[in-house]
Amino acid sequence: MKILADQNMPLVEQFFKDMGEVERFDGRQLTPEQLIDVDVLLTRSVTQVNSELLAQANKLSFVGTATIGVDHIDTDLLNAKNIAFTSAPGCNAIAVAEYVISSLFALSQENASPLSGKTIGIVGVGNIGSCLAHKLKALNVNLLLCDPIKHEQGLLPEHVELDELLAQSDIVTFHVPLVKTGTHKTLHMLDKKRLTTLKPGLTLINASRGDVIDNQALLEVMEAGAELDLVLDVWENEPNILTELLEHVRYASVHIAGHTLEGKARGTQMLYQSLCELKGVEANKSLSDFLPPAAIGCVTLASSFTEADIARLVHLVYDVRRDDGILLRHLADEGFDSLRKNYPTRREFSTVVVEGDSTELAALAQLGFTTAN
Repeated sequence: MKILADQNMPLVEQFFKDMGEVERFDGRQLTPEQLIDVDVLLTRSVTQVNSELLAQANKLSFVGTATIGVDHIDTDLLNAKNIAFTSAPGCNAIAVAEYVISSLFALSQENASPLSGKTIGIVGVGNIGSCLAHKLKALNVNLLLCDPIKHEQGLLPEHVELDELLAQSDIVTFHVPLVKTGTHKTLHMLDKKRLTTLKPGLTLINASRGDVIDNQALLEVMEAGAELDLVLDVWENEPNILTELLEHVRYASVHIAGHTLEGKARGTQMLYQSLCELKGVEANKSLSDFLPPAAIGCVTLASSFTEADIARLVHLVYDVRRDDGILLRHLADEGFDSLRKNYPTRREFSTVVVEGDSTELAALAQLGFTTAN
């Protein structure tokens, strides 16, 4: 069996080597010719899997994307060709939630404005949004949730309409899929009209899809004097992003919110498990077999450790300002895709065990740290 895998997908050889021959490819440069005699295609969001790409795929029986979103996959085409398909829902939910939390604490520190008591609106309450909401409940903030589809399904009675959420929130963070048409379209969910109505001082975080916010319109309102704090991990027209927008963004990064070592490897594991199920073989490998120990494994808290110190512990694991600095200093020379490909290793909160007699241990456990008394 021949397995073709995105070059940025970790641990593919470790998980799949017993199932066939693994060959790597550049996600943005994959050609139809490369799929000749390929049985399995393992991809990420930068590869458009469509009729053009599959024109010469004579043996393809399985496509997997190590991502939550599937807007880059023509699933109807795969179904028509009887090609099995799987995605990795939830694989990077923890990573994206922790990206947002790191950003919130960084803004809190730099603005000298406590996070406690703020109203945070979460738009999209799927795997990522619900994970983030669970973690944020540890931080004494007020949460507003917007997800009309879940509300219509009777799964989110506390749903708040988008415009009301934008008006009531201090911080709004987007975690929706890209939907280009229909009643629940998310393409340009924040268009020029909505952007011009946003109240001064609002923080906008987008770690979902770049097209959710009209980037050109955002640039225009910022140039016109809008007082918004922007945290953008995703952009329209990646990798050719609107660089003029960068000077108006507090923290900018190269679509890496979900790129913890655990998050990316979890996606690979999920595809491995799906292929094993399809082939009727035992899935006998797991992340714990391959992940290295974190550089910082244990932190002991003194009884004086308080809620105000949580930010320092969060940033001990991951500080979003590192990635903002990398983008600003190296984008012109290296390019968006190169920075994304060579993204430095980042770990999740759970890799750090916190111990001691602090009253904040329960909050840290809910944030995702491993706790020990």
